[in-house]
Amino acid sequence: MKPLIFKEIDDLIIGSLGIVAFISFFIGGVVAIQTALNLTNPLIPKDLIAFATRQSVILEFAPTFISIIMAGRAGSYITSSIGTMRVTEQIDALEVMGVNTINYLIFPKIVAFTLYPFVIAISMFLGILGGLMAGVYGGFIGFDQFIVGIQTEFIPFHVFYAFSKTFIFGMLLATIPSFHGFYMKGGALEVGKASTTSFVWTSVVIILVNYILTQLLLS
Repeated sequence: MKPLIFKEIDDLIIGSLGIVAFISFFIGGVVAIQTALNLTNPLIPKDLIAFATRQSVILEFAPTFISIIMAGRAGSYITSSIGTMRVTEQIDALEVMGVNTINYLIFPKIVAFTLYPFVIAISMFLGILGGLMAGVYGGFIGFDQFIVGIQTEFIPFHVFYAFSKTFIFGMLLATIPSFHGFYMKGGALEVGKASTTSFVWTSVVIILVNYILTQLLLS
């Protein structure tokens, strides 16, 4: 079981770091630039750019937006890999051999996604770093002002809220695609349809759960 868990961590978590890092850095930069361009009133302090970037990245962008990206990358991979095993009757062969297929195929993916908050932590850091680089080198804000803005009215509970919903999103990313792959019917053509369906449903559930958790934890 251990080799399977480490393989899933490598495929689903470590393999996703590249695309997560790339998107996080540049979206953080875009948030900072757009905030700066909308602050036309000279009475509004510049450090609000950093404050808005921090709040956007930590509260919504990193946990929710990256999870939807992961639903496309990791979710489709999970559905297609399990679905292909279903189509080629490998799952039936494992069951005939007395293997608990749900434990064998799905449990390692759930364990791998317990490390998902680490991915989001990296996303948060790189998103704020991208905002810093874009704001400072774009001439919108000074470095010292940006640091002050990041520290302004920081509420630790917001980080707890972000990581709480990240953990739940991780469980959704592991289970919904696995369900669509494990219980799919048909031939090879249906594997692609199941991957698309799993991406849609995972995204919809993540957005709905995000709304519910925001109401429960922040209101």
